[in-house]
Amino acid sequence: MDALEKNIIDLGAWLELPAGSYIRQWEQAMLDKLTVDIFGFNALQIGLPQIDALAASRMPHRWLTNSRMPDENQPGQKRPVVVVHDFAELPFDAHSIDLIVLPHVLEFAEEPHQILREVERVLIPEGRVIITGFNRASLWGARQATGRLSKNYFLPKEGEFISPPRLKDWLKLLNMEVGSSDFGCYAPPFKSEKWLQRYRFMEKAGQRWWPYFGAVYILQAVKRVKGMHLIGPAWKQKRVSSTHALPVANKSKSIKWII
Repeated sequence: MDALEKNIIDLGAWLELPAGSYIRQWEQAMLDKLTVDIFGFNALQIGLPQIDALAASRMPHRWLTNSRMPDENQPGQKRPVVVVHDFAELPFDAHSIDLIVLPHVLEFAEEPHQILREVERVLIPEGRVIITGFNRASLWGARQATGRLSKNYFLPKEGEFISPPRLKDWLKLLNMEVGSSDFGCYAPPFKSEKWLQRYRFMEKAGQRWWPYFGAVYILQAVKRVKGMHLIGPAWKQKRVSSTHALPVANKSKSIKWII
């Protein structure tokens, strides 16, 4: 089991706790809202099957990559699944995916830059990427920083949370035009569902008075190709074909299973 798989499993277990459920519900609602009107043929979610990031997408081909087979009881189980040992090597052709969603993957990866380079490679021109992450500049981020000193962690301890400005800089270096950012989950970092519910009123207050200090953020970006002008529908590109389970050997002789 590699480090990324271990970290993602830890995050998946945390999302089943009251605090994790609070985060997951907000992110699910926002992802449904953002993806429903993004058109094309092929949409891809990388990791974290506990969140069905493409549930509202109307694209005919929706894919999930993960470091292991998802549990049958997890949402999104009916989607085609591509099991990838290393997220830094995506088993898709260049310029073949219209939409990619990265739910909390970069902050738990050993090579987040390489994952973004792979995302840029497989996206079509004008393709979109949506990234979710924990916000360091929040009450939750402050509690996590304090927990590192006392070894009493509140969020999954292995995460290296990436600030939105830093993530935007990484994307710009890849010619990705950053669009809107959304922040949410303003309740204090309680472990109890009872106390989280009591502070639900802070959602509206946070959106109005301190919008950039939510516990999590969702960032969007579009792949731009210099000197390229789209004529006609932008979604006329090569489709990703659906296949049966086949072992695919990569350069490092590891095995990738495509379902």
